[in-house]
Amino acid sequence: MADTFRLTLAQLNPVMGDIAGNAAKARAAWETGREAGADFVALPEMFILGYNPQDLVRKPVVHQAAIAAIETLARECAEGPALGIGGPALEGAEFFNAYYVLDGGRIGATVLKHHLPNETVFDEQRIFDSGPIMGPYSINGVRIGSPICEDAWFEDVAETLAETGAEFLLVPNGSPYYREKQEVRLNHMVSRVVETGLPLIYLNMVGGQDDQVFDGASFALNPGGALAMQMPVFEEGIAHLDLAREADGWRILPGEVAVHPGALEQDYNAMVLALRDYCRKTGFTKVLLGMSGGIDSALVAAIAVDALGPANVRCVMLPSEYTSEGSLTDARAAAEALGCHYETVPIGAVRGAVTETLAPLFEGLKPDLTEENIQSRIRGLLLMALSNKFGEMLLTTGNKSEVAVGYATIYGDMAGGYNPIKDLYKTRVFEISRWRNTHHHPWMNGPAGEVIPTAIIDKPPSAELREDQKDSDSLPDYDILDGILDLLVDQEASVSDCVAAGYDREVVKQVERLLYLSEYKRFQSAPGTRLSKGAFWLDRRYPIVNRWRDPS
Repeated sequence: MADTFRLTLAQLNPVMGDIAGNAAKARAAWETGREAGADFVALPEMFILGYNPQDLVRKPVVHQAAIAAIETLARECAEGPALGIGGPALEGAEFFNAYYVLDGGRIGATVLKHHLPNETVFDEQRIFDSGPIMGPYSINGVRIGSPICEDAWFEDVAETLAETGAEFLLVPNGSPYYREKQEVRLNHMVSRVVETGLPLIYLNMVGGQDDQVFDGASFALNPGGALAMQMPVFEEGIAHLDLAREADGWRILPGEVAVHPGALEQDYNAMVLALRDYCRKTGFTKVLLGMSGGIDSALVAAIAVDALGPANVRCVMLPSEYTSEGSLTDARAAAEALGCHYETVPIGAVRGAVTETLAPLFEGLKPDLTEENIQSRIRGLLLMALSNKFGEMLLTTGNKSEVAVGYATIYGDMAGGYNPIKDLYKTRVFEISRWRNTHHHPWMNGPAGEVIPTAIIDKPPSAELREDQKDSDSLPDYDILDGILDLLVDQEASVSDCVAAGYDREVVKQVERLLYLSEYKRFQSAPGTRLSKGAFWLDRRYPIVNRWRDPS
């Protein structure tokens, strides 16, 4: 009976649907483990296809190809350590989220996921069938239990594995990031360790997939809950973990414990990685954005430069007669500080032509929001033309506060392919902008220093679509607006809850009305990085046609 066991953890970044590419990554990780003398090389949940696959995995040709790739991997990885990899499984008429253990040229075990998450971004109950609670599998005489992701958030699967002889737990995950997620994971996994008395290894994937970003942050816990190893956040990596059999069972030998940064840095890193992967995985190498001289576009430009490098980011100022000299100066200063391309495309001539075209129809009517939105839509038209001509993906720059209350023009400044700050409230935009000006890390492709000019951070926000316009003309001050939105959106609070928290009822009702009226805009908005459990799209799915208003 072996007294030592080496486990290689592959915290890697799959590409959705690239079965051959993901299989090649798995094979390379297995070879690394073999060279390191591993007994078992483990990859995350659903790695062969990517996660979260949504309905793609149900397409017969897709899951058949994924299963075939796993069978091929089993044959190719016959001489060396066992290999664990997540993928779909068919058993009769049932369809499962599974974890395959490949050993000796064949599929030695197939673990089926029992608890299927069906909240926030997950719809697994409509995609997969629930598998039975299974016992452990054996590798080199060591019995290992593998609760798949959600299975480890409940006590029954882990307890059954312990009762049926598991000697340690390996938990493969596709666990997406949201703020403070790691603390939640650790608390759940410590509970499993305390309940079972077994060591636990938590393996998570990394990388961006549509709105979701996986942060890695894999870790290992010894009996009692002590942290034995922790991998970095938002980075691919391979770690070799050694376990030793002692008189009272297995123990993980101490490994490197990566220090995780604070919430501001993690949010920023998530936005950078999500944009980088969204471009890389969809085939874009360059992006552009409208540079207004305001803080939102300046922050998006910084994220884009850190994700792709300054040579791959184009900033375009599209001034009208309402654009202030300060905005012209600030926009150029931000682009120059970042080192990216900067161009000016005035919209006056196009606006004049549109105004002239519409004049017979608008005769006798006073100018209103229509004329303001025309400016925004002209900018959207011109930016999309540049996107088409140069093959650069257009980024949108609306923060969560604006997206929530519809303070954005559909087919105008909402036009584009991706919005890095879609889940970032305006007050947090200011916080992260200040943070970026004072921090720099190797994963950033942009320069160090003040890349978002202080003048941009300090000036009152304005859309500059009419004379002397300020955001506060139409909306509550952002500290008030964001506090109300956090309650209504992120905490699903009632109007009376908001009033009890100290907000004026009429202001709350105004925000609630705008929130519901803007649902149709969000339905057509670009995807953006998920940073919270209250992100618009999969976390919060409301009907467009909706007459409900809170009577409280």
